[in-house]
Amino acid sequence: MKQLLLALAFGFTFSAISAQDLYIPRDMKRAYIKETRSKDGRPGKNYWQNSARYNMTVTALPPDRNIKGEETIVYFNNSPDTLRNPVIKLFLNIHKPGAARNGGVTEDYLTSGMHIDAVTHNGAPYQWKENPQSSTWQSMRLPKPLPPHDSVKLTFQWHYEISKESGREGMIDSTTYFLAYFYPRIAVLDDYNGWDRMNFMDSHEFYSDFNDYTVTINAPKNYVVWGTGTLQHADKLLQPEILKRFNSSFTSDQIIHVATKEELANGKVTTQYAINSWQFKAKNIPDMAFGISDHYLWDAGSVVVDDATQRRASVQAAYDEPSADFKHIVKYGKHALGWFSRHWPGIPYPYEKTTIFRGFADMEYPMMVNDSSFPDTTFTRFVVEHEIAHTYMPFYMGVNETRYGFMDEGWATTLELLIGRADLGTKKAEEMYKQFRVARWTHDNSAGEDIPIVTPGDALTGAGFGNNEYGKASIGYLAMKDLLGDDLFKKCLHAYMDRWHGKHPSPWDFFFTFNDVSGKNLNWFWNSWYFSPHYIDLAISNVKKSGTGYDVTINNIGGMTAPFDLVITYEDGTTNRLHQTPAVWQTNQQRATIAVSSKKKIKSLTIEGGIWMDADTSNNTWASK
Repeated sequence: MKQLLLALAFGFTFSAISAQDLYIPRDMKRAYIKETRSKDGRPGKNYWQNSARYNMTVTALPPDRNIKGEETIVYFNNSPDTLRNPVIKLFLNIHKPGAARNGGVTEDYLTSGMHIDAVTHNGAPYQWKENPQSSTWQSMRLPKPLPPHDSVKLTFQWHYEISKESGREGMIDSTTYFLAYFYPRIAVLDDYNGWDRMNFMDSHEFYSDFNDYTVTINAPKNYVVWGTGTLQHADKLLQPEILKRFNSSFTSDQIIHVATKEELANGKVTTQYAINSWQFKAKNIPDMAFGISDHYLWDAGSVVVDDATQRRASVQAAYDEPSADFKHIVKYGKHALGWFSRHWPGIPYPYEKTTIFRGFADMEYPMMVNDSSFPDTTFTRFVVEHEIAHTYMPFYMGVNETRYGFMDEGWATTLELLIGRADLGTKKAEEMYKQFRVARWTHDNSAGEDIPIVTPGDALTGAGFGNNEYGKASIGYLAMKDLLGDDLFKKCLHAYMDRWHGKHPSPWDFFFTFNDVSGKNLNWFWNSWYFSPHYIDLAISNVKKSGTGYDVTINNIGGMTAPFDLVITYEDGTTNRLHQTPAVWQTNQQRATIAVSSKKKIKSLTIEGGIWMDADTSNNTWASK
C-alpha cells in the first residue's frame, strides 16, 4: 500500500520506484526529470540527439608521410538549447610530445599533431586559435550562437604527419597506411552529460554521434584504398577484370582473389591516372576509417546475413603476403557475420560489408577491422571474431565507450565466447575465455580489481580498468543469461537493441530495459555485479541430514551472485550435478541452502564454477567423515 501511495503521489510507475534501488548518478536523474529518458529503459518522450553531414577530401601520397584534408560539416542542433561553444575533437594530438597519455611512447610514435590551417563559419573566415591547455579537444566559440532546431556550416582545412609507429592508426609499412581518427569532428552533445570533453587517453576508446559521410581519399595510382562505407564509381578506379571480381564478391559464396601479388606489381589493378580519387559514402554511422597500400593482396567474398530477405554482406580482406593466416581471413569473417546474425546477438549484420585489414592494432572501426597477424590461426579467428562483434556494440548501439566501455567490450567478449563454443567446442572455448578474460582478475588480490564495473572508465587506468570493461562485465552478462534462460535473455537483449540502436544508451537504459521486458526486478543482480566491489568466492560451510536427504549451506564470501554447480559424489560411486542459477542468491546474497533430495549417502560435495572462476577453491569441497 505504501508503494502504491508513493506512486500515486509522485506519478511514478512501480518500475520507476524499483529503479531507485540502483545508484543513479545526478546527470541521469536530470534526464528522467527532463523526460529525455524513461525509468522503464526506453528513450523518453523528449529524447533528442544531434547529428552532422561530413563531406571531406583527404590526400595521402605514400611514402610521403604528410596527410592533408579539407571538410565541410553541416551540424544539426536537435537539442532544446542554444549552442555557443561546440567542442571539436582532435584525436591525433595524442601524438604530440607532452600530450596526456596513460603510458610511455617511443620516438616513432611522436609527431607534431594535427594542424588546423583554415576554418570558416557559415562561409565566413574564422580565426582558429590553438588552445595550449587542450590536447585532443578544444572549444570553438561561434560568432553567432546556434539556436535549437537549426544548423551551422563549418569548414576545416588541416594537415598532419602520420605516425611511424602504427597503433590504432599510422604507418603499417612505408607504403601502407591506416587512417583513423584523422579529421576534426564535432564532439557528442548528449541529453544527460552535455558536451563530451573527455580527453582521448590512448588506452581508452571513443564516443561519437551518428552522422552521414562522404569521404574522398586521393591516393597515387597502383594504390588501393579500402574503407568504411560504399565505394563510389568503382568502374573509374579499377581495371575491368579487377572490377568484375570486386563486384562479384558481393554476391558470391566463393572466396575471390580480387587482386594478386603479380597484378599489383605489374600495375594491373587500378586505373593509371597519377592520382585516383576513392570516394566512400555511409549514412547514420559513428565514424570512418581507411587502409591504403600498393602491395596488399585483396581477397573477398560474401554471406547471407538475413534469411528473411536474403540480404548478403561482403567480407573484404587486405593483407601482405607474409601474413599466411590472412589467407583464411575471408572465411573467418564470413562465418562471423553469418553466426552473429543468426545466433547471438541474433540481429542481421546491419551493414553492406566489413573489411579486415592487416595492421597491428587488433581494433574495431565501423565496417573495418585492423588486426595483427598471428602464427596460430585459432587465435587469428578468435581476435577477428571479437573485433567484428563490435559492429553491434558500440557502432550499431552508439554507446559511450570512453566512459562506459563495459557496454561494448563486455559484449564483444561475451559474443567472442558464444561463437567460440560453436567454433571450437565448449571445453576449448571456455578454456581460452578463462585464460584471457577471467583468471587474472579472479586471482589478483589487489584493491584495483575490486572497483565496481559501473565506475566511469575515464576515471580509471590499470588492470582494474581493463578487467572491468572485458572479463568482469562479460561474465556478468553471461550470469544474467544463466538466470533468465536463453529465450528470455534474448528477448530482453533484442528489446534493448531495438529501443536504442542508432542512439546513445546509458548503462541504466540497459539495466532498466531488462527489468521492464523480463517483468522482474533484477536490481539485486545488477547491484551485485555492476555496482559493488564484489568478486567470486563461494564456500561450503555446512552439510546436514534432512528428512529428504541433505541440506547444503553455501557461503558467498566474495558477494557476487554467480551461478555454480554442486557436484555430488555418493558412496556407491555415482555422481549428480545440481546447477544453481544466480536466483539462488536473490533472497540472501550472503548465504544459500540447497536441498539435496536423496536416499543415498553422500561421500563428497564440490562447488564447480566453470567460467565463473572461484578466487579461493580451498573451501569448495566437503567430504564425509
